Amino acid sequence: MWIWRIFRKFAVEAYSDYQSMKLFTNEQIRATERHTIETEGIPPGEIIERVAEGVADEIAARWRPSKPTIVFAGPGNNGADALATARLLHDHGFRPAVYLFNIGGDKLSGECAAVRDRLLEAVPDVDFHEVTSRFTPPDITSSHLIVDGLFGAGLREELRGGFQSLVQYINDEKPTVVSIDLPSGMFGDWNPRIVNRNTIHATLTLAIQFPRLCFFIPDNAELVGEWKTLDVGLSQQAIASLPAEFCLVEKRDIHRRLRHRKEFASKADFGSAILYAGSYGMMGAAVLSAKGALRGGVGKLTVSSPKWGYQILQTAVPEAMYRNNRGDACLTEIHPERDFSAIAIGPGIGTNEMTVKALEDFLSSIDKPVILDADALNCIALRPAMLNNIPILSVMTPHAGEFDRMFGPQPSSEARLRKAIEMAKYYNILIILKGRYTAIVRPDGKIYFNSSGCPGMATPGSGDVLTGLLLAMMAQGYPAEIASIIAVYIHGVAGEMAQAEQGEYGVTAGDIAANIGRAIRETMK
Repeated sequence: MWIWRIFRKFAVEAYSDYQSMKLFTNEQIRATERHTIETEGIPPGEIIERVAEGVADEIAARWRPSKPTIVFAGPGNNGADALATARLLHDHGFRPAVYLFNIGGDKLSGECAAVRDRLLEAVPDVDFHEVTSRFTPPDITSSHLIVDGLFGAGLREELRGGFQSLVQYINDEKPTVVSIDLPSGMFGDWNPRIVNRNTIHATLTLAIQFPRLCFFIPDNAELVGEWKTLDVGLSQQAIASLPAEFCLVEKRDIHRRLRHRKEFASKADFGSAILYAGSYGMMGAAVLSAKGALRGGVGKLTVSSPKWGYQILQTAVPEAMYRNNRGDACLTEIHPERDFSAIAIGPGIGTNEMTVKALEDFLSSIDKPVILDADALNCIALRPAMLNNIPILSVMTPHAGEFDRMFGPQPSSEARLRKAIEMAKYYNILIILKGRYTAIVRPDGKIYFNSSGCPGMATPGSGDVLTGLLLAMMAQGYPAEIASIIAVYIHGVAGEMAQAEQGEYGVTAGDIAANIGRAIRETMK
């Protein structure tokens, strides 16, 4: 086992130069702002102006000035951003009503007070209200545009009292809401106790410089709405020097990792893979997974399936070799007869007792990373002790239901992601937690969120195609950590291409598999 610990060390080190878009914590973002102010001589007021310009330009590009607009500004720098936005909206022809909350009359930050004074000086006729005590909210309808600058990333505790009531009122009336940095009531990092009703439901969230971790968690989708980032010119030196536990994978990241094939390459250069898949009534999963592997460029593919699947596989996927499994209707043995470059187990294998035993025996004897998907995970859920025998740097690809069956029911998507971090670290494995922003969770605690994909991919068999594609990448020599990120991204691009052809209702898993080659070509351009 010691040699695998060395392998894991080198694999993680090799992976460390993989530079995706960093997703920073609130504290790291504040540190970047401080560095920009202190070392580059950019005053805080200039950063506020840059934020406001970005917000005002985005609003002006989307809505007419005749739209009734209300700006709500809190006492901190998020409120300062909102007040500066109100001033610039006047330049675009908007006439917003502005409400600044300064309860007690002495709660404004220095920047917020300065921006208030500039607004009143520049726009003397502005409809401005500074709230110092009791507050009667204005009439809000669904036709209104609300600029939410109450609280951004600086929020330390859940909203209470009047702020909570105001947020609830805004949500009940369902206006268009543009939130600056974050929807008020939300935290940029983890939100374990958030109450949706007490948090602004934004139509559009304009994040300052960086997307936030909370944007990629399904629980928060109705709060964040659409999101975009505003580049306000924070120090690139500080950004480059800060480590990040969370990253967003984009095309450029995959482009520089995919290898072009040499002119005199042969199929022997691209690995040999074996896929254990299929059972009576579920041979489609084996076919789809095999197609994913073949479109992903594997050199040689063997599919081990029950005897019942022979004719189906040889007809539907003639490019793959068939290896007879002793079972007639289900897998009864998982025993590679030679040293394959990569092994995947799970699509459509069912949870027959003989199949569970075969997987258990296999995991207790293997000492190289394997891919475990679908029913392999359901088999493990039936005998959780198998988790202790999964080889280091193996890859699990669960959806939410499969994850919860293995590791216990989770109350939220955020809780599930945090549990995945814990389990990946404990078992020294990678967990690909599938979803809109599929999360690739590394054993060192790092998470890579995938940026590609579309709603049309919510279709039966999509995950089977991903398993085959991942198998192909590992067979071609990409380390498990890199292969996971490449496969998930390419799978998403293939889904986008399929949706462009078939519409979001009409995509099938076969369409996704058919587009993998084109997705790789497009990503390599």
